[in-house]
Amino acid sequence: MAKSMTQDMTVGTPYRLILRFTLPILCGSLFQQLYNMADAMIVGRYLGIRALSSVGASSSLIFLIIGFCTGMCTGFAIPVAQSLGAGKYSQMRKFAFNSFYLSGIFAVVITVVTAVFCRDILILIRTPESILQGAWDYLFVIFLGIPFTILYNLLASILRALGDSKSPFLFLTAAAVINIVLDLLFITVFNWGVMGAAIATITSQAVSGGLCIRCIVRKFPELKADSEERRPTKRHMLKLLNLGLPMGLQTSITAIGSIMLQSAVNHLGEVSVASYTAALKIKYLFLSVFEAVGTAMATYVGQNLGAGRLDRIREGVRSAILIQCIYAVAAAIVLHLGGRYIAMLFVDGTETEVLDNVQMFLNISSMFYIMLGVLWVLRSAIQGMGYGKSAIFSGVSEMVARTAMSLFFIPQMMFLGVCWTDQIAWMAADLFLIPAYLFIIYKRGGFRKKIPAA
Repeated sequence: MAKSMTQDMTVGTPYRLILRFTLPILCGSLFQQLYNMADAMIVGRYLGIRALSSVGASSSLIFLIIGFCTGMCTGFAIPVAQSLGAGKYSQMRKFAFNSFYLSGIFAVVITVVTAVFCRDILILIRTPESILQGAWDYLFVIFLGIPFTILYNLLASILRALGDSKSPFLFLTAAAVINIVLDLLFITVFNWGVMGAAIATITSQAVSGGLCIRCIVRKFPELKADSEERRPTKRHMLKLLNLGLPMGLQTSITAIGSIMLQSAVNHLGEVSVASYTAALKIKYLFLSVFEAVGTAMATYVGQNLGAGRLDRIREGVRSAILIQCIYAVAAAIVLHLGGRYIAMLFVDGTETEVLDNVQMFLNISSMFYIMLGVLWVLRSAIQGMGYGKSAIFSGVSEMVARTAMSLFFIPQMMFLGVCWTDQIAWMAADLFLIPAYLFIIYKRGGFRKKIPAA
């Protein structure tokens, strides 16, 4: 029998566990951002500003759909982590296999619906006519690759639930290298344009998903199930949907606000779209740390909840917020000093208006990164404790804030209004998450000095 690679996060110093678990997730996230940035860098440098705008015009729609898939898969893995923490291995395998069945159904339905209505949605968000065809070329192919996206995210989430955050990092590293090589091949040699960048992306995702399958089969005997454990069951599916759908919807609700914002940016013209596209690529790269700590917290909280250790959950949340705050200050300094130079990876130095817009966006955004760090920790902790529906309201807060900015302030403030939108949304989410987290801990008796194991 293969040696188990599971990691128990119910014992040991919380901040060390969180850091050790976060680092591979962070590296994987950075490589994921790297191959997302590679699309923009190669497209912007080889195909020009208009092509870059075509890729950027669809970014909010990708966030909406792919964000739902990613959030759903993360939610499906929470019962796996909780079962592992409680030592209920048969139940863990049942949750894992039922999540495979549900994910397959969602993959088919989402792919068909998004592919059919792709152009209509781009028109609905006021994509400029000059970049509409390019945006459709890119987005349609990305939507066709949704099954690969779900495959990787589900299996990577299950690996992390079992305590293995290193393998998904290694697989994303391989995917990033493949994506960059294929980008250059498809765009500069085959002349496939922005569609070539999309084909490179989904191909690399398929490879990373295949590597996850190989890893689970070879290294995790805990997931080797008998025929009874592989059988679809209503009870386990309902539990998975109860956690997965709220997490997916929370991300999608947040994305609706982003679509409103993208629509407002599209209305400002090609220069603003290009500026926003470059700024987002840089922002997402620097936000990888916040997301990685949040992902680690979902597993950490899930396992400790299964073990009945709310005292460790409370201590872990404090440690994670401290990590986020230290990084937020460091990131703000780097972006204030070098944001313009990083933007030159995407556009030529002669595009001074675009570079000025990007630097302004990064200066304003980075001043509020501490709020974003708190948001990721508390939202992930709430979800890890099984309160995914409560976390939806933080997404609603973000959606309302972005929608209000897009409708009332951006038309008056122009690109400056775009620069302030995310920060207002983060503040709105924190105003909900902080009291919600404290109430959930209080409700579970987590303010007692030590909570006995369940």
